[in-house]
Amino acid sequence: METLWFMIVAVMIAAYVVLDGFDLGAGFVSAFVAKTPGERRAVIHSIGPFWDGNEVWLLAGGGVLYFAFPKLYASSFAGFYLPLMMVLWLLILRGIAIEFGSHLSNPLWRSFWDTGFAFASILLTVFYGAALGNVVRGVPLNAEGIFFLPLWTNFQITGELGILDWYTVLVGLLAAATLALHGALWVSFRVAGPLQERTVAFARPLLIGVVALTAVVTAVTFSVQPQAPASLSARPWSAVFPLLSLAGIALMGVNLRRKGGELAAFLSSCLFIVGLLTSAANSVYPNVLPARPDAALSLTISNASTSSYGQTVALWWWVPALALTTGYFVFLFRRFSGKVTVTE
Repeated sequence: METLWFMIVAVMIAAYVVLDGFDLGAGFVSAFVAKTPGERRAVIHSIGPFWDGNEVWLLAGGGVLYFAFPKLYASSFAGFYLPLMMVLWLLILRGIAIEFGSHLSNPLWRSFWDTGFAFASILLTVFYGAALGNVVRGVPLNAEGIFFLPLWTNFQITGELGILDWYTVLVGLLAAATLALHGALWVSFRVAGPLQERTVAFARPLLIGVVALTAVVTAVTFSVQPQAPASLSARPWSAVFPLLSLAGIALMGVNLRRKGGELAAFLSSCLFIVGLLTSAANSVYPNVLPARPDAALSLTISNASTSSYGQTVALWWWVPALALTTGYFVFLFRRFSGKVTVTE
């Protein structure tokens, strides 16, 4: 049951990154491809019906952690208190910017909120990547499963750890590039004309950067987290996860060169992200929060989970909730399909 809930949490996090990831990426690329107020509005309208629903997956993931792995929830929310507050404020700024930007037609008003939208989106992509880097690298847990990290110390992965070091920043850059590419592919699928052409042109060199960063981060992770190669050796079948990422990258490259391949390229990006995150989850399993430097203090699926009875009861509630949520998203994406028109 603990393994099942580990898989559920991994799937829900992947769903959040895939869905809200194109929202964040759209905000990222809006600063580079949208040249006029009308084009900036078009980028926001391309995510308008979806962004707030997509963020529900973040809340749902936190709720799942609360009842499935309560010790992980308590430990991580206390240890990552500072970056979580920063993420919260960035989410608030981004939501306000999306909603307030169209309330007045004043150019200064719209420019201010469009800048806030891009600024918050870019920082969130980096922060989410750094958070993943912290989980894979490990944190200084004590015997009670408690830790606290400053924002940074000496940028090393030994000694006194900080949230930001050379490894977590590297993972943050990979996340930023990946979600920027993901958002660019979404925008290119949802808009037409010059804005679409510029977005596709922006995505092509970005794909090269994602490939390079993925290769570097993968190689470095195998030395930073010894559990990663051990997990792959113990479960050879789990090589399917990195193979999904490779397939996603290859298909993105093919579809970006093909006229009319915007949707296929976006779906390929979804495949790449799912492969990347499931590879990360596999690299730490059975840990849910590795400890560093003493790996024996790690939180695992066994010592961080609630009772088997509680997880069984929760599963009966989770299945219909997932069915309702999936039905809602299918309706939403079908109802608001089609291109966004760029008007001034």
